Amino acid sequence: MIDLNQLTGFDWDAGNRDKNWQKHQVSTGECEEVFFNLPLLLGDSPGHSTAETRYLALGQTNAGRLIFIAFTVRNEKIRVISARDMSEKERDLYDQSGS
Repeated sequence: MIDLNQLTGFDWDAGNRDKNWQKHQVSTGECEEVFFNLPLLLGDSPGHSTAETRYLALGQTNAGRLIFIAFTVRNEKIRVISARDMSEKERDLYDQSGS
């Protein structure tokens, strides 16, 4: 499993900065907030990419919005691939974690 304490920040560029806002109205700031709020559930996402390891995060923004994030790590930074509101099944899992 990934150790977030070993990472140094976030990797945003033109390719991933606006994509989640356009598709799901999730801002880059909201994505970053998820990684600093508890509870934060992390998991592996096998089978989505053969080029790099992908991970999943379930967490909440400072405003309490429940967000699902798919991400990878590049050069010791979190690179968000996709972010959206949690599905009902994901919310149930997150609620069971003690949120």
